[in-house]
Amino acid sequence: MKPSPSFEPHTAGALRRRAVCAAIASSALLWATPGLAEDYPSKPIKLIVAYSPGGGVDYTARAIAPRLGEALNTTVVVENRAGASGTIGSDFVARSTPDGYTLLFAPASSMTASPQAMPKAPYNVLTDFAPINLVGDTPLILAVRPGLGVNTVKDLLQLSQKQKITLASAGAGGLTHLVIESLNLASKNNIIHVPYKGGGPALADAVAGHVDGLVADFPPLVPMFKEKRLVAVAVTSPKRTEFLPEVATVGEDIPGFVAMSWYGLMAPAKTPRNVIDKVNAAIAKVMARDDVRAQLKTASVSPRTLASPEAFQKFVAADYARWGKLIRETHIVTTE
Repeated sequence: MKPSPSFEPHTAGALRRRAVCAAIASSALLWATPGLAEDYPSKPIKLIVAYSPGGGVDYTARAIAPRLGEALNTTVVVENRAGASGTIGSDFVARSTPDGYTLLFAPASSMTASPQAMPKAPYNVLTDFAPINLVGDTPLILAVRPGLGVNTVKDLLQLSQKQKITLASAGAGGLTHLVIESLNLASKNNIIHVPYKGGGPALADAVAGHVDGLVADFPPLVPMFKEKRLVAVAVTSPKRTEFLPEVATVGEDIPGFVAMSWYGLMAPAKTPRNVIDKVNAAIAKVMARDDVRAQLKTASVSPRTLASPEAFQKFVAADYARWGKLIRETHIVTTE
């Protein structure tokens, strides 16, 4: 009986032919991803902001996105995916296809603080992301409503001995929350933390007087100080900032207190290296522009990049370890 046309006997020649075909197919598959990466970007890029519109993360991302698009010769669209102290949007990016078309505009909170305060974080910061580079940093700032009668951290601590004080944050478990908890310890637990789903809502309620104040990123608060709708009490940097030199540091009343926020770009893990390099090179171009640096400084963000994606990875790991230690020592656990 003759074999059917679809059947090939297991002869030495047939096996060799199959091996050659398999090798060709394997080679084609191996080179497919780099080939596609060489054409990157060939369509718009989504830049995920894991917080609501109006906060410092969103403000800074939208300042950089159009220039990043110019440098990559494409459109960079900012998309807000807020919730759970930035972990919802961050997790979305971690689970996205690693092709460079979904990037995360990552702040310190959702990378180094929030996931460590959760009983079970949805992602591993150190393994589920490919760090690209830092773009800038900024101190956090403590601000209160004008009628509270507080102008310094010392004033705040003294008033807290007479009455409960409510301070809003951008979300439970984030850096702003950690700063508030540190102040709470100094006030002997008379400061009440009020978490919001982002800096924008927290700022709106602070300005409206629904809470006594807030700890937040600098950018969206600067106009509020100029319009005297909020009082700047203290910054969390090691020394007074050039942006508000008249405002004291928290460390002037609580020695050793420092908490810096930063912003950077992340991609999903396993994103091709040449895609990472292209975005990194584009960031370098953007951050070298005088107009971008001036705009960020106007928003109280100090432009800052590191030497390489590897340097940024080490930076993130060190910050992760630092805040993880504090979270464990203060037993902060969130249910979000």
